[in-house]
Amino acid sequence: MRAFFAVDLSDDLVDSVADAQAAFGNPAGLTLVDPEQAHVTLKFLGEIGAGDDRGEAADDTAPALADVIAAGERAVESAGVGPFECGVEGFGVFPSLDYISVVWAGVDAGSAELTALHEALEAETTALGVDPADHDFTPHVTLARMDDARGKKLVQEVVRERDPEIGRFEVDEVRLVQSTLTSDGPVYETVTSFGL
Repeated sequence: MRAFFAVDLSDDLVDSVADAQAAFGNPAGLTLVDPEQAHVTLKFLGEIGAGDDRGEAADDTAPALADVIAAGERAVESAGVGPFECGVEGFGVFPSLDYISVVWAGVDAGSAELTALHEALEAETTALGVDPADHDFTPHVTLARMDDARGKKLVQEVVRERDPEIGRFEVDEVRLVQSTLTSDGPVYETVTSFGL
């Protein structure tokens, strides 16, 4: 299964996320993500073994699900982070305004706690053989993906000129999420969660 660790935005921020996305209109080449699936990814795992009845991975190169869950438990405990509040505001892009692949909203309050969780998850999962992150961790909520550059100028203008305050939410758990890619976009399903 394709999986990642994340924290979810609260349901009462769905409309605020949709309002922030609406600032971009509907430019060619930009695909908005479902605001009901808004989250902060802490660690993308890629493919992990769904496991057999003993929790062992069928694919020898992918870590077994049972091992990933155990790593998540250890990471959340070692991070030493209790429940906290996050604030989501402002726009940003990856990798740069000259070449946009992802449009996101930033995390202000709560970024230190999210970073501590990310670092603990990174250490535990790379020990299992998961590829380390190839970029610095920037806590964010993905709003859209840019498939081609047709709408780039509009996106650049909105990112430069607008600074929306999307809202605040409480974080009291980390989820291990299965991501299934479909023609209508990814479908997310919680595998398990880890309380803070």
